[in-house]
Amino acid sequence: MDAVEQAGSGHPGTAMSLAPAAYLLFQEILRHDPADPGWLGRDRFVLSCGHSSLTLYLQLYLSGYGLTLADIRALRTWGSLTPGHPEYRHTPGVEITTGPLGQGLANAVGLAIAARRERGLLDPDAPAGASPFDHHIYVFASDGDIEEGISHEASALAGHQQLGHLIVVYDDNTISIEDDTAIAKSEDVCARYAAYGWHVQRVNWRHPDGYAEDVDGLRSALTAARDHTSQPSFISLRTIIGWPAPTKQNTGEAHGAALGAPEVAATKRILGFDPDVAFPAEDDIVAHARLVADRGKLARAAWEESFASWAAARPDRAALLARLAARELPSGWAAALPSFSPGGKGMATRKASGEVLNALAGVLPELWGGSADLAGSNNTTMAGEPSFIPPEHQTRLFPGNRYGRTLHFGIREHAMGAICNGIAVTGLTRPYAGTFLVFSDYMRPAVRLAAMMRLPVTYVWTHDSIGLGEDGPTHQPVEHLWALRAIPGLDVVRPADANETVVAWRTILGHHDRPAGLCLSRQGLPVLDRSASPADVAAGRGLASAEGTARGGYVLAEAAGGEPAVIIIATGSEVQLALAARELLAAAGIAARVVSMPCVEWFTAQDAAYQEEVLPAGIAARVCVEAGIALGWRAFAGPAGECVSLEHFGASADYRVLMEQFGFTAERVAAAARASLARLGRGTQDGS
Repeated sequence: MDAVEQAGSGHPGTAMSLAPAAYLLFQEILRHDPADPGWLGRDRFVLSCGHSSLTLYLQLYLSGYGLTLADIRALRTWGSLTPGHPEYRHTPGVEITTGPLGQGLANAVGLAIAARRERGLLDPDAPAGASPFDHHIYVFASDGDIEEGISHEASALAGHQQLGHLIVVYDDNTISIEDDTAIAKSEDVCARYAAYGWHVQRVNWRHPDGYAEDVDGLRSALTAARDHTSQPSFISLRTIIGWPAPTKQNTGEAHGAALGAPEVAATKRILGFDPDVAFPAEDDIVAHARLVADRGKLARAAWEESFASWAAARPDRAALLARLAARELPSGWAAALPSFSPGGKGMATRKASGEVLNALAGVLPELWGGSADLAGSNNTTMAGEPSFIPPEHQTRLFPGNRYGRTLHFGIREHAMGAICNGIAVTGLTRPYAGTFLVFSDYMRPAVRLAAMMRLPVTYVWTHDSIGLGEDGPTHQPVEHLWALRAIPGLDVVRPADANETVVAWRTILGHHDRPAGLCLSRQGLPVLDRSASPADVAAGRGLASAEGTARGGYVLAEAAGGEPAVIIIATGSEVQLALAARELLAAAGIAARVVSMPCVEWFTAQDAAYQEEVLPAGIAARVCVEAGIALGWRAFAGPAGECVSLEHFGASADYRVLMEQFGFTAERVAAAARASLARLGRGTQDGS
């Protein structure tokens, strides 16, 4: 109450009613060591109702994670360790960034999935509960979490996957910002979770004759949930928000606003505190609570003994764990990557991506993932790898086991993104997730959080433009590339051919501090002939190596016969149009340079000298070509430049017809180059 009052904003009510549950969990149930928040053997706690951040901060303070009473006083203020919602990498003891409701619950499903996969990699044969890699994931969730659609997606998958080490405590207080949730919610939540295949229990602290915080009942329920290993567990805890505030308990006012000085004083009197003392130190109570560190120290010592025995018995797997924990790639791993020869019918970049995954399966056991029911379209299934699935749910097409490698998210894009965040935050494996680029909209909140947390999740977004063809405008991304580029910290990569795709994957896997989205074509694209020598490339006779992909943008084809008069910048499937336009312009005496720009983020991270080398400021005639909205390309085109773009939705037809009808042709790109030159008062190089 004092912290929210001091901040002038916040969410006191849930933190008040959940305080006994949180204290019980941290003091008696959760396996953790405040002296080592990153201990590998710890249980994980996720506060999905992140707005109730004090629920977590107060336990971190009481348990001795380094937070002080001054930090609690500084709630929601600049530079504090106690921001309005918990933030990963910011506050010791915070496992993952939660805030948007439902994300934390789905993240926890990812943490549970990761725990099982990691056990399969490191200690698959140990009896249940006997491995140093066995642990539980505990979640506190609110009515808001349960109402968000992502909770359905993630919880249904968790039940199907039989994640018996996942335990959710649902704070069923029936109050949200708009007061009584009966205004918008009437389903039987416990029946819903039972239908998902969860083990469901009810604990009622709210009785007709009064309110009784039945800590013993919750303890028994948590213990039963921990011992129930065949299903995830759901405990519905019936509470009163804001208890025991005399006039604001059980009201929407207690949810998201300071209670006010009179209510705080009255509540303190009920609880036996001096109403005139804010932030009482309670040194004896804090000292008592911090005895949990002794329990944590003993638990970690026992775990370390078990871990040492495992490491001695399996030095090969111990070495693998050491590499994974250090986020290092194995020596020489990139030698396994394929190389594609020019010629033939071409290759869709989605297919090239699938070949990369197949090639890396044997050398990067940490790399795993799947798609939102689009495996055949996204090319996300590593050949011959089993599915991650309880054996009774494997299918003819997808055989597998509990420790398998291929994930099946079902048509659940939003949960897929959040689950991958939970997998990536453990730090031991590298998840990828596939769907059509247009459906990145469905997972955008989770992508944004991955960027905020700097998690190395890779998104395989295929069918990247109107080039997908007949499915029509509902499935053709137009605004998506620049909408995704607008997310700080997300690398958006749209390779031009199969070999750019290889370098893109290699570069992405070399980064451990940010997510990346691969935007890949459905249609076949020419595999560019890059066999020319560097000298010939510099002279305008041949195409540059795909290695330039790693720098985000590079000179793919230099102007022949001197300095370029115009620069054509293109991405993905439109690079071939830029190359063809270059030939048309050359025939008219106009020297054009083609720059392939697969990743704007990587290019703008290069030093100024390199950027000037690729895009000299003195060459103002420019054309940017991409089958989507122009938006950010206008900054690259400059005031004299032109953009060949799509400022409207697509249509249903063969992709070749669409490209021609919407002006994505070499002739239009060449015309745009002439228009840019004309704007500068220039024509061909000879002045005509």
